[in-house]
Amino acid sequence: MLIKRPSDIPASEVTPRAVYLRRREFLRAAALAGVGAAMGTGSLGTASAARAGEPIPNVRPSRFSTDEPPTDVDDITSYNNFYELGTDKSDPKRNADQLETRPWQVVVEGECEAPGVMGIEDVLRDFPQEERIYRLRCVEAWAMVVPWVGFPLGDLLKRFKPTSNARYVAFETLYDPTMLPGQRRGVLDWPYREGLRMDEAMHPLTILATGLYGEILPNQNGAPLRLVVPWKYGFKSIKSIVRIRFTRDEPPATWNMMQPNEYGFYANVNPEVDHPRWSQKSHRMIGAGLFARKRPTLKFNGYGEQVASLYAGMDLAKFY
Repeated sequence: MLIKRPSDIPASEVTPRAVYLRRREFLRAAALAGVGAAMGTGSLGTASAARAGEPIPNVRPSRFSTDEPPTDVDDITSYNNFYELGTDKSDPKRNADQLETRPWQVVVEGECEAPGVMGIEDVLRDFPQEERIYRLRCVEAWAMVVPWVGFPLGDLLKRFKPTSNARYVAFETLYDPTMLPGQRRGVLDWPYREGLRMDEAMHPLTILATGLYGEILPNQNGAPLRLVVPWKYGFKSIKSIVRIRFTRDEPPATWNMMQPNEYGFYANVNPEVDHPRWSQKSHRMIGAGLFARKRPTLKFNGYGEQVASLYAGMDLAKFY
């Protein structure tokens, strides 16, 4: 099922078509040797590797994309929730240059037969990158449509051979206050943590994003590797991932631990469950302005046809 394009999308929400097409044409012509350089699994990558804003070669379109037009790239990269880089929406972009994303490694461990380490260059080389235009929802009643570049999370998880004891997947963000100024304050219990049930993690809609708009992911958007689960609220989109663990029990999730009456573990978009401080029944699109007409919030963010079966028999007002 595709989310059909509404007829009333204002121009302020849409990246200019000519700009986007020029980008895609450049990508098709580009040949970046650095990104595709052969490296062994477990390597850390190199300081000379691709950086934010550089094109990702050989990006293919995905059948899972919505046909809604993407939000303007300036809005996507300027209005961010990334407390490690600051609590104000504009802080992450302002502080983004403090985060070094090369070299970078991700540890995979826990209930699996083949635990190990992957460098970000291994990830870019080993997993074909595709563009998925997804709508992202946040609990503050706003949304944006983002042309992510990435690959299915399940493809990476299979490589480490999770056992039958692996019922959940836990994630951790980098903890390094020297690069992440927000971690110098105790606004959250660092490092940031998140988790998915195993069937959610393996669902083909769930991706690890490495870029957006065909280019290496900007730091303020969670570089070099972030989770994107399009049927869940945005706080489920953990950024700058350094650790993935297969667990038998439900793992801790930062916002669920901090404010369990406001943020459930599942984070499924359910307009029937209001946040204690605001309604979830409608939302505005980023870039449309404060006075833009709100849109009705769709259950599971409009992806119910694909994912509702994962929660058959569950009380989604209780498991929110």
